[in-house]
Amino acid sequence: MKLGVLVNLNAQSDIVAKIQEVHDMGFASCQITCWDMGCYTDENAERIKAALAKYDVTLSTFWAGWSGKAFWNFYEGQYTLGLVPEAYRFQRIQDLKAGSDFAKKLGVNQIATHAGYIPEDPTTERYHGVLYALREVAAYCKQNGQYFLFETGQETPITLLRMIQDIGLDNLGINLDPANLICYGKANPVDALDTLGKYVRDVHAKDSFYPTDGYKLGKEMPLGKGKVNFPALIPKLKECGYDGVLTIEREISGDEQIRDILAGKAFLETLI
Repeated sequence: MKLGVLVNLNAQSDIVAKIQEVHDMGFASCQITCWDMGCYTDENAERIKAALAKYDVTLSTFWAGWSGKAFWNFYEGQYTLGLVPEAYRFQRIQDLKAGSDFAKKLGVNQIATHAGYIPEDPTTERYHGVLYALREVAAYCKQNGQYFLFETGQETPITLLRMIQDIGLDNLGINLDPANLICYGKANPVDALDTLGKYVRDVHAKDSFYPTDGYKLGKEMPLGKGKVNFPALIPKLKECGYDGVLTIEREISGDEQIRDILAGKAFLETLI
């Protein structure tokens, strides 16, 4: 395994400087995440590829966002996140296809996203609407020579496994975010690998507490300070055949984010 870090592509920041920062912090890999479809330009693709080559950083996955309202909680999140809400579904399918096209320009062979709160009941019209939408996006990624990765968190592991099986394509995988499984109260990530392990193609190294409020997600924490059992998770990932990147994600900004990323890097280096 090797370590990476998540960086954001947006109109306000210098992506070349961010990739240089990845190198300067001692990482050999990154994920790029983008929520601004206006950034999907040929110019940005060339700048990113040149910076990756210059600073000897590999891009493991392109994390594609989508447009429209998004509330990261247990109530409004049900009808604003991912491809689940019908009001946003058509546009978000187009957004994810655009993300796949941009990833192809970057030369990366997998994209990831949050699908939303996938319904638990597979007999409902809502479940099948989400299924058809995800199949359309995954089929588009397949045409672009890519895997389509579900980031874990908003659904139970068995619901995600069922959706993967029902879509039925061979280019589906998982971006495992162990902290999300905890902060959404959906699973212990070590145990979740019994259900999802063979599909893991990228991993977010992130930590959190379980939720203690029925309305709010559990609190994100620096690596090693939350409830993710990394000393057990990393060997379990290896047992599942995963030997890819652990991409550190710390959802704060500024100097504290950099300190936590570097401390997390040192923590993970003792385990891998």
